[in-house]
Amino acid sequence: MNTTAQEPVKEMGFLDHLEELRRRLLYSVYGLLVACCIIGYFGDEIMNIVLLQPAVQAKVKLQNIEPFGQTFLYFKVIFLTSIIAAFPWVLYQIWSFVAPGLYMTERKWALRITILTSICFLLGVAFGYYYLIPSMLDYVKDFANPNIENNIHVGSYFSFLVNMMLASGLIFELPMVTFVLARLGMVTSATMTKYRRHAIVVILILAAIITPSPDPVSQLMVAVPLWILYEVSVVVARIVQPKPAV
Repeated sequence: MNTTAQEPVKEMGFLDHLEELRRRLLYSVYGLLVACCIIGYFGDEIMNIVLLQPAVQAKVKLQNIEPFGQTFLYFKVIFLTSIIAAFPWVLYQIWSFVAPGLYMTERKWALRITILTSICFLLGVAFGYYYLIPSMLDYVKDFANPNIENNIHVGSYFSFLVNMMLASGLIFELPMVTFVLARLGMVTSATMTKYRRHAIVVILILAAIITPSPDPVSQLMVAVPLWILYEVSVVVARIVQPKPAV
């Protein structure tokens, strides 16, 4: 019987694993450095597109109060953008390190999970950048006392930008979290369907927290994608949950 499909491709010793890990880490760093050099060449354009565009569109004024504030911010934006640009390369290096130690069936599932997790996270980051952040900046601009001028510190603005994109990316991981829990038998589609009403209430509360605007339309525009994610998670759980023994 041919069992090669059920065995890892290659057995390695402890020192071999360490050497392979060191090599993959170096490749990841080299890829990040190349991305930094390329993106740094277009630094001004990146600053205007990635960092300043949401604030300019919302007509929010940014200010710097530190001697090297703009300099450090410049490098932060380049580094953040480089991480995003080099993410597929780093992901490939991680996969190349892990894959040889997996069985063929495990390798197929791990590759799918890795790719889908990355797609969900990037979709969440895009949702946060193109919708959540502009809507929140519009609220900041509109909710203002005429005797107080809103000049936002550019460092705080950058932290707000990163935190919102990260939070949105993690929220969009709900289908993949459900995938793993369903495969482990910890969550079933029947349970998620049973508590759908409770989930909708939680989603509406979460949408109200994420969207500070009291406008119900804006809150629904956040709640609807979250509800769709929940329904997708129910379908995912139904597909991958262990089938009952006959």
